[in-house]
Amino acid sequence: MKHGNGEHFVYIIRCNDETYYTGYTTDIEKRINQHEAGKGAKYTRGRSPLSLVYEESFQTKGEALKREYEIKQLSRQEKEAIISEGGEK
Repeated sequence: MKHGNGEHFVYIIRCNDETYYTGYTTDIEKRINQHEAGKGAKYTRGRSPLSLVYEESFQTKGEALKREYEIKQLSRQEKEAIISEGGEK
């Protein structure tokens, strides 16, 4: 994982149907719990169990949201490449 000193995080979750969800948060643990409880994004509902497979931290919300957008534009293959580069949690 790419860790920094930031308080803003971009993360990728692998769903049980082998699809990926990318999101932004200031508290990864709390956000993953929300997804697991069906209170996260509509996309992840009904797709658990979920696995956090990638995270990056940023100093500012703007930087994090820019990176979230970049990741969301990537192909599945490109997402898998950054996941393997960053390692699994």
